[in-house]
Amino acid sequence: MYTLGFIGCGNMGGALVKAAAKAVDGKTIAIADFDQTKLATLQKDCGAVPSTAEEIAKTCKFVVLGVKPQNMQAMLAPLADTLKTRGDVVLITIAAGVSIAGICGYIGAELPVIRIMPNTPALVGEGMILYDTKGVSAKDEQAFLACFAKAGTLDKLPEEKIDAASALSGCGPAFVYAFAEALADGAVECGLARDKANLYAAQTLRGAAEMLLTFGHPADLKDAVCSPGGTTIAGIHALENGRFRGVTMSAVLAAYQRTLELKK
Repeated sequence: MYTLGFIGCGNMGGALVKAAAKAVDGKTIAIADFDQTKLATLQKDCGAVPSTAEEIAKTCKFVVLGVKPQNMQAMLAPLADTLKTRGDVVLITIAAGVSIAGICGYIGAELPVIRIMPNTPALVGEGMILYDTKGVSAKDEQAFLACFAKAGTLDKLPEEKIDAASALSGCGPAFVYAFAEALADGAVECGLARDKANLYAAQTLRGAAEMLLTFGHPADLKDAVCSPGGTTIAGIHALENGRFRGVTMSAVLAAYQRTLELKK
C-alpha cells in the first residue's frame, strides 16, 4: 500500500509531489497524469511510482485529487465505488472552489476529506498551505501534516474562510512578483543594471518577509525604517500618492470576488 497517491500532477500537484518526497520515501508515492513526460520527470527526480487513477483509488492511504475543478466530477465518477468500499482512505483536494461537501457529493458518500489550498512557493518549500478537515482522525491529520511539512507552513482554518485567505496567499505571490518587478524597474531608471536590480529586489523582499515572520507587525517594522525627513519616508509618500495601500487591498478583494463568481 502506498502512503500518497496523486491523481493529477500539474504545476501545483507536481510541486506537492516534490515536497512530499522530501518527507517520505518517494517509492511510497504513486502518481497518475495524462502527461507521461511529467510522470517520467517526477519518477526521475523524486522516485515516485507512475500508476493510474484506478490503482491509486485502490492502494493509497491519502489520495490527492489534483485535477482542475471543472474536471473533478468526471474524474471521480469511475472511482466512486472503489473509494466507498474502503474504510481507510483519506481524500485530499487541492481544487479551488470545490468544497468538502462537493467532493463527497461527487462520490455519493461521506468520506474523510482534507481540503487544502497551497500556493506556488510550495515548490521551494516556502508555501502557505491552508487546510481544513472533515471526518479525519487526529492520527491521520498528523500523518498528513508530516507528509507535507517540507512544502512550507500549514495552517488550519474553517473551510468557509479558505476562499478569503487564498485571495491573499494563493494570488498574493503574483502581486509580490509585480511589486518586485516595479522595484527593479525603479532602480533601473536610477541607473542600476537590470540583473543587479532584480537580485536586490528579490533579496530585499526575502529579508523583509523574514523580518515580518520574526518580529511581527508590519507597521512597526515600516516605521523603524522611516527616519524623520529621510529617504524612505519620501518613498512611502510617493506610494501613498499612488494609492498603494488602497490598490493592494482592492487586488485581494478582486481576487476574492472572482473566486466567489467562479463558484456559482
